[in-house]
Amino acid sequence: MSTDANCVFCKIVAGTIPCFKLFEDDRTIAFMDINPGNDGHALAIPKAHHPDFYSMPPDLLGAVAATAQRVALAVRKTLEPDGINLVQANGKGAEQSVFHFHLHVLPRRIGDELKMNWGHRPGDMARVKEIYEKVKAAM
Repeated sequence: MSTDANCVFCKIVAGTIPCFKLFEDDRTIAFMDINPGNDGHALAIPKAHHPDFYSMPPDLLGAVAATAQRVALAVRKTLEPDGINLVQANGKGAEQSVFHFHLHVLPRRIGDELKMNWGHRPGDMARVKEIYEKVKAAM
């Protein structure tokens, strides 16, 4: 299993930094975020060090998603939020702060004023099509 000696999440996996552990299996771990956006904010991560979404093996993505779902179901049952956001950031431009893949399970309350929505406005369909064609060709 790959690790990074300087990674705070790798240290949590190794047990050298304590956490409020919610769940653990052979490939993933979930724990409470100690800088929560709202009560019940948790993280699901792979035990192996992968800096971001791009470096994650597809089967491990599925394992982390399953762990996040398990946490989200428990949070919904326990705290009864109005909704839950699953948030994942890649790179400094996306505000990624820990470069170990992680999926936030973020309970939401109507009117909680937690800012992360970009609003809805009609796009320029010619521009959407132009970008679509470029991305589709890269796939």
